[in-house]
Amino acid sequence: MVNHKSLRNFRIRQFNNQERDIGKEHTILSQRGGGGLTCPEKNGRFPSPTRCDTYVQCEDGVPQEIVCPDGLLFNAKARYFAYPCQYPVDVDCEGRAGLQTRQSTGDCPYQYGYFRLGDSRNCGQFMNCVDGRGYVFDCPEGLAFNQDTYRCDWPDEVESCDAEAFLGFKCPDAPGVFGDDFRFYRNPAECQKYFICVNGRPRLYSCGEGYAFNDDIGGCDGIENVTSWSVDFD
Repeated sequence: MVNHKSLRNFRIRQFNNQERDIGKEHTILSQRGGGGLTCPEKNGRFPSPTRCDTYVQCEDGVPQEIVCPDGLLFNAKARYFAYPCQYPVDVDCEGRAGLQTRQSTGDCPYQYGYFRLGDSRNCGQFMNCVDGRGYVFDCPEGLAFNQDTYRCDWPDEVESCDAEAFLGFKCPDAPGVFGDDFRFYRNPAECQKYFICVNGRPRLYSCGEGYAFNDDIGGCDGIENVTSWSVDFD
């Protein structure tokens, strides 16, 4: 694994130049005269009836059966001039479950894709695999990687993440500051950070430089206005 990075935007952006970077990696299985391929239309791309990572590309009535790079799937809804091999989160494979043999490496389970690292207590890292090389990223503080959406989300919204263990904070049973559905608590370890408990599960927020969480107003305030620095939830 290489290039440990910090992700600034918690919404993961896919490659803008997929076609340039990975389009050349696809495999042509057969052409007309080999495999009995036919073109439903003279020009276009058409999904394999059985495999989600395979499609038939027709140009002037000449078919080519093409396999996407390992880890990517054919998106029949992609615009014609867009690269059609895309991440699984963007592709509906209903009725076409077949895939090529996995080409895993020491870093990556597939040649391409995003994959969660860690366990339910350590949910904030993920790996982007490109051509079998793994690049490790950190979600912004307090967010967890969601394998189902390829995003960094609130940990309570990630099924595989234990939000309380990950954030090191258990929402008290007692009511919080201002409100029952969303309860606010200052971080016992850092007064400039606080937790919002949503349906009994925590989310971490930060007041920012020069501000701290003020229990008296239930929100962030100038640090000079915060006089209580001791919080006891027992």
